[in-house]
Amino acid sequence: MLLPEDVKIYLRLEPTDMRKSINTLSILVSETLDLNPGSGHLFLFRNRKGDKLKALYYVQNAFTLWYRRLEHGKYIFPSEKDGHIEVTAEHFQWLLASDKYSKLSAMTPVFYQDYA
Repeated sequence: MLLPEDVKIYLRLEPTDMRKSINTLSILVSETLDLNPGSGHLFLFRNRKGDKLKALYYVQNAFTLWYRRLEHGKYIFPSEKDGHIEVTAEHFQWLLASDKYSKLSAMTPVFYQDYA
């Protein structure tokens, strides 16, 4: 994911229902984090189990919603469950590119052949 260098990345610490869409996640950013979802910053949301992430990002005239699901293991999140934290760009890139911030138990690669 290409982001400008000056973008701040915020992680909402409270687990979020992954069925939420752009509109509902924007309301969460505005009402629970007291931030502007149209600010051009990236907002991360995690699920209760810790194996899914959603990212909400706004650029001129368009919201982008990104979703990542681990097939095995889970991400490691702060134990605090209220508010939000700012995540470094490096940490975010690790979340995207690898398993550096996940707990894995004898993970073997999963290869899909049938998507039905």
